[in-house]
Amino acid sequence: MVRLIATGGTIAMKIDPVKKAPVPAISGEDLLATVPEIAQVARMEVQNLSNVPSDYMDPDRWVQLHKAVGEALTRPEVAGVIVSHGTDTLEETAWFLDLTVESDKPVVLIGAQRNASEKDFDGPRNLFNAARICVAPGARRMGAMIALNNQINAAREAVKTHTSDVETFKSGDFGLLGMADNDRVVFYRAPLRRQHVALRLADGQHLPRVDIVAMYGGADGALVRAAVAAGAKGLVIQALGWGNMNVPMFEAVKEQIAKGIPVVITTRVWNGRVLPTYGFEGGGKTLQQAGAVFADNLSPQKARILLMLALQTTSKPAELQKTFDR
Repeated sequence: MVRLIATGGTIAMKIDPVKKAPVPAISGEDLLATVPEIAQVARMEVQNLSNVPSDYMDPDRWVQLHKAVGEALTRPEVAGVIVSHGTDTLEETAWFLDLTVESDKPVVLIGAQRNASEKDFDGPRNLFNAARICVAPGARRMGAMIALNNQINAAREAVKTHTSDVETFKSGDFGLLGMADNDRVVFYRAPLRRQHVALRLADGQHLPRVDIVAMYGGADGALVRAAVAAGAKGLVIQALGWGNMNVPMFEAVKEQIAKGIPVVITTRVWNGRVLPTYGFEGGGKTLQQAGAVFADNLSPQKARILLMLALQTTSKPAELQKTFDR
């Protein structure tokens, strides 16, 4: 059995005749009905958790989804879970589940770039392939995966790279995990840098607030200070190059570190790790000396998720750095 947990997104939208634009419209059962041949792959079960654009996804919804996925995977008859989801934040949800769900069984996230009113709606293909992946022998211990356009990407590396193309998710330097080919599902590599970070929230608790602040030519650090004033318990800086910034941003970052606010350095560059290399004021070496944490090759949005989870147990830079280095 494979459980489909529907959360919304373009894959669940149709053109509204009044608004003349895609809006949430179809359920998980409706989506499943577009792929009758899926019954030859697996017995399907549907849970409609929500029907929202993925732009509405947030930490509380992630926690709710984590619970639903975990409960499904504990059932021995369930081979894997499919999550249907919008593509805008799909990579964030996939990474959150990859970190927090403790199971060898596959979790496959799917979306669509074309809505259900379009003749070439890509949702059915992605759903069918996700079911095939869930029951494929090689899918165990692969963690959360993103499956669109016959391609399988790992949660850590996957990023949406095109606003509308069906081949939007890429994995940068490291490439695909595998392919859902016509004859079989084939895996070519394994995600070796997976880690588990347990959710430790009591009922009613929320994950710590972490904000992302971008470095750009002329940034003055005001947004760094504003984020902390608004209640951020940690910050992710989308820095430049290897992890560099100008002097005003550097001064603002040092102020927050002195207050005990963890600051994680990422980059706006698509590929490569951030490294404490440059020694000019605001360069990576000086940031490291000031107590900043370096996020390896994680994107700002994924570094934010890992920092939120890590802050459940520690805010010490040295311990946080070990988490980001794993």
